[in-house]
Amino acid sequence: MIVDCAIYREGHRSEGPEDLSDALDEARSAGGFVWIGLHEPTEKEFDLVTREFGLHALAVEDALKAHQRPKLEVYDDSLFVVLKPVVYEPQSDTVSTGEVMLFLGDAFVVTVRHGVGSPLKAVRERLEQEPQLLGKGPTSVLYAVADAVVDHYLEVATELATDLEELEAEVFSPDGGGSRHTASRIYTFKRQILEFRRATVPLSMPLTRLAGVGAYGGTVPFVNDRARPFFRDVNDHLARVNESVEGLDRLVSDVLSAHLAQMSVRQNDDMRKISAWAAMAAVPTMIAGIYGMNFDHMPELHWVWAYPAVIALMGVLEVLLYRLFKRRGWL
Repeated sequence: MIVDCAIYREGHRSEGPEDLSDALDEARSAGGFVWIGLHEPTEKEFDLVTREFGLHALAVEDALKAHQRPKLEVYDDSLFVVLKPVVYEPQSDTVSTGEVMLFLGDAFVVTVRHGVGSPLKAVRERLEQEPQLLGKGPTSVLYAVADAVVDHYLEVATELATDLEELEAEVFSPDGGGSRHTASRIYTFKRQILEFRRATVPLSMPLTRLAGVGAYGGTVPFVNDRARPFFRDVNDHLARVNESVEGLDRLVSDVLSAHLAQMSVRQNDDMRKISAWAAMAAVPTMIAGIYGMNFDHMPELHWVWAYPAVIALMGVLEVLLYRLFKRRGWL
C-alpha cells in the first residue's frame, strides 16, 4: 500500500495530485521530484507505479518478493538499490532484518519497505526539516536512507558487543561456564552475528561504487557526483561496522572453543576423581576377596587378632591412598 506521496520543490514539501503520472509531470516541470513510499505492496498495487515510472521488470520482481541481498543495479530509466535495516532485541538475543528498496529516477524516488526496522518515516521527517539537503534531489533521499541504516548498524554492533561481554563473563565464571545451556547460547549468538553480517558485508560494494572509490568507482546514473563525499562517509562507517562484526565473530568462536576446553578439563577432573575413589575401593575389596577364598592353609587365618589386624591394615592403606591422591590434586 502507498503510505506517503509528496512532491518536493527546492526542498519543500507539497501534496501532489492523486494521479501518479500528473505528479511526475508536475515534479519535472517544477524542477523537483516526487517521493512515493510503499509498504509491502502487492503485485496489483505496485503495477500502477511500475507503469507510471517505467520501472524495470526484474527490479520490480525483486521489490515484490523481497529476500534480496544488499545491492545496486543500474537500469535504463532508474537506479535500484537494496538495503537491509537491522533490529536487535536484547531480551531474546535475536537479530531481525527488514528490507528497503529504492528506485531513483530523474525526478522520482520510490521506496518499498518490507519487514521491521525501517527508518523511512524518520528519514522523511528529518529531511523535511533540512530543505537545503532535500533540495539536492533524489540523491539526498538515497544518502539519508543509507546513512540512517548504517548508523543503526553501529548501534546494533555496540549492543552485540555488550551482550558478548556478558556471555564471556558467564563462560569464565567459576560456576556459569559449566551450564549445559551455555554452549547452546553461544551457538545461538553466533547465528545472530551471521545474520547481521548478511546485512552489512554485501553492502560494501554498492557504497564503494556510490562513493566513487576503488575498482568499482565511477559515475552512477541518477546520482549527483557532488554527493560522493557523503557516500564516502557512510562507507567509512560501514567499514567500521564490518570490522566490529568480524571481531565479534572471531571472539565468539574463541569463547565457544574456550567453553568446550573448560568442559573437557572438567570431565578429566571428574574422571580422575572417579578413578581415585575406585582405586581406594579396590584395596579392601582385594584383601577381602583373598580372605574369602576359604583355603585351609592361609597366613594368620586361625590367629585370634587376624580379623582386627586385617581391618586395621585396610584402614591404614585407605588413609595413605587418600593422602596421596589429595596431594596430587585428584581429590
